Order: sequence, then structure tokens, then C-alpha cells
Amino acid sequence: MEAVISPSGVQRWTLRQARDHHEYVAVPGLEPLGGWREWLRSVGIPDRTPYLLSPQLEYDSTLNAFFYSSDMLTTAMTTRQGYAADLRTFLNFLEEGRSGTAWSDATAQDHLAYMAWRREDPEGARISDASWNREVAAVDRFYRWQLSQGNVRENPIPQRRRRPGRRRAKEEGTQPSTYAPGARRSDVHWLPPRSYRLWRDVGLRGYTPSGLPDPTFRGRWADRNALFADAMVRTGMRLTEQASLTTLELPSLHTLAGYHRFWLPKAIAKWGSARYVYLPSPILRDIHSYVETDREQIVSRARARGKYDPSDPSRVVIREPFGSSRQRRMVANLRPEERTRALIRGPSGWEPAIVWLGEGGSPLVRKSWQGVFGDANDRCHRAKLEVSAHAHLLRHTYAVTTLELLSRGYFQSLGHLNSAQRMHYRMVWGEPIRWVQARLGHRSQETTNLYLHALERLEMETRIALIDEAWDDALKLFAHLQDSDAPPDGEEF
Repeated sequence: MEAVISPSGVQRWTLRQARDHHEYVAVPGLEPLGGWREWLRSVGIPDRTPYLLSPQLEYDSTLNAFFYSSDMLTTAMTTRQGYAADLRTFLNFLEEGRSGTAWSDATAQDHLAYMAWRREDPEGARISDASWNREVAAVDRFYRWQLSQGNVRENPIPQRRRRPGRRRAKEEGTQPSTYAPGARRSDVHWLPPRSYRLWRDVGLRGYTPSGLPDPTFRGRWADRNALFADAMVRTGMRLTEQASLTTLELPSLHTLAGYHRFWLPKAIAKWGSARYVYLPSPILRDIHSYVETDREQIVSRARARGKYDPSDPSRVVIREPFGSSRQRRMVANLRPEERTRALIRGPSGWEPAIVWLGEGGSPLVRKSWQGVFGDANDRCHRAKLEVSAHAHLLRHTYAVTTLELLSRGYFQSLGHLNSAQRMHYRMVWGEPIRWVQARLGHRSQETTNLYLHALERLEMETRIALIDEAWDDALKLFAHLQDSDAPPDGEEF
């Protein structure tokens, strides 16, 4: 099917997302099916699945079937959207730099020309090794799938046999030969706690660098945004994982000391890395305060406007009683995109399941939070501060500082033991690097070791000054090394 949307003069491939929304009902060519929404349902395309429109604004169903194929449905929605963005860049090159070559006719020569433009052309993007390898992987996966479906004659990404011992084996033991061999992920960027608080207070809270309120600041949700960032930097959760949390997953506050842990379900954890997350008690207290005050006011106003209508067909409605075990299980199985549309029975009526809401009462999605971080960076830049952050950098910060904290307590505990006692201690308590690996949801310890290498490169004086009094001491977190990582009853890793 090729449905022409409009006779626009756009000359580049366009990236959009499939949404169950009335604005697309009038797409020409879809009327026999009842419109865009009905077609999405008939094909079974999940909400927010990316799709590409040609420079003539035509929808190519053969091309776009990749994004909702069995090969991609097992990946996170953000992964699919990232693949679509990288594929769009390659298709735009075919259109503009290769005389409009169709995607299905691309050859190895087209890919090599693309590599020269992206990597070597003085007027090109000159992207990094890591960015190039990400683009190659996305385009290669797209063409491998199209080749398996018989939609193309060849994969334009040249291949070579995979070296023995390498992870992530490809079909037939091959991998793209145009990967940049020098790409490494060992250069970990992170913020010392004092730098983080400066970025948070100036960028998110609207303070001046001297620590006083800035009278020109007009942000209305500074406390919410700062709290979200505090939770990220103190737990190491990924942006989509934290933005997808529901009120049912927050643990009850039973002490203001130490940490509370809660289960991050498989449905929202990247790569299905279900795990326990440890949240400092003061931050959990502030989150509960936000839910009971600011969030409750938002929900009440939106409910009065009829926003949370359970009869709306675009909603995912959980009709079980509030707080019941069945309600919790049903919500735990929802994917991130489903959670943004989920309604649950709250104490006062229907409300969104998601914790973090915008002013209008809708959940704040990944893109919204990225905008919050970008605005904070802009404010720091205007204040002439050489500090900036993004969500993943806060995850790096958590990993480096937590490893430092745990290492101090760990080696202090081993100091008075003999070798046999140390071995027994390691078997009972585990090691900090493995505990942090579990908290981050890494499948391989090799990935977590990057943060250990970042610590090893620091001078000892810097490491001593790294953790100040405002950051929890090692012993509070060190006590949790002995906790079992077995999932709660009825849950799975």
C-alpha cells in the first residue's frame, strides 16, 4: 500500500510516529479501511511505532513493516525510534547524494559513499566512531530483515566474517566490515556531586550561581523537575524506566533513614533487566509529597474537565480496585507506551497510572524530559557555567559515585581479615562491582567495568574529595550488598 498524504514539496524523508489520533483519519487512500486509526488496528501497529514518509510524502508499507516486525517488536520503542532516525539519514543521502536511488536498490557503493560523506567529507557531519557504528548497525539490521523477506536483492552493508570470541553474533557469523575499529565506550562522562547540585539548582530550580533565587526565573515546576533529576542520579535508572514508573510501584515510606527498595518490572526495564532499585528515603519522602499535593491537584483539575474517560478507546483501563494485588500485577505487565495511556482506579476516581505528570494532567514522556534537561543546560550556559547534563550522564554519575562509596566500605571491612576470611566474606557479601551491575541492569560486567576504569584514572586526592557530606556515606548503602536479588513473589527477572 502506498498512501499519498499530501502534494507537499518536501524533499527529504520524514520521521513520524503512529498515534491513535483523529488527525490522521483523513489520509487519502485509507478511506476504504475506515481511516488511519482503523488501519493501525487492523495491522496491529503499536502506538508510537515510528514510520518514514518518502520525500513525496508517500507511506511505503514494505519499508515500514520492519518497524513492527517480529524482529523489532522485541526491542524497546526508543530503540525502534532510534533505528528509524538513523535509517532516515541514510535514505536522505540516497535521495540527495545518489540521485534519488530507491532504498530497495541501494548497493555497497552507495554505503561506501555514505561513509565517506559522514566520516571524511569536510562539509559532512564528521561523526564519532561510536555514532557511526550505531548508524551502521541500524541500517544493517534493516537490510538484513528486508533481505530475509525477499524485498531486496542484496544488503548494501559490506560484510566480513565475525572474529571468534566476539559477542553479539550475527547471522552466518558475519558483521559489517565498515564498523569503525577504534570505537570505544571507555570515556565515561559524569558529574561530581557538587557539580551536579550546581547544575540542578541553576538549571532546574532557577537559582543564581551564588545560590540565591533568580528573580527572572519563570519555571513553574522547578521542584518536580529537580526531584526527578535527584531520583535519577541517586538510583541509576534509565530515563524511560523512571518516566514509566507508576504510583503502584512506589514503596511505602516507613523510615527516613537509609534506603527503600522497589521492584522495577521487566516490561519497562531495558533488555528486560528486571531488578531492585534502591531509593534514598529522603527522596522517596519528597516523591510521596509530590504525589499527594502537586500531582493530586493536577489530577483533580484534569478529572473535572473529563480528561480521564475510561470509555475512551485509546485508553488502557485497569478496572481492578485501587491497591489490589491484581491491579498491581496488571500494571506491572504494561510496556512504557501503554503506561502513558493507562488509567487506574485511584482513591478519588480515575487517574493516570504514571507518577510524573505535566500541567495538563498527561504523563511526561521521554521527549518531554529531554526538553527539561535541554532547557536546564541553556540556563546554565546563560549563567556562564561550564556544566551541563543529560539523563544518561546522571546514570554515569550514579555508577561512579556508588562504586566509590561501596569500595570504601568494602575494603575497610576486608582490612582486618586473613585471606581465607576474605574469600568467605566475598562469597557471602558479593563485590561492589557486581552489586552495581545488578542495580544498573547491565547484562555484562564488562560494561559496568567502564565505571571502575573511570575511578582508576582519578588521582587519590580527587577520589577522597569526590563524596562530600551531602552525599550518603558508604556504610548506609554498603549494608544492602547482602540483600537478595530474588524477585518478589509472582515476578520474573
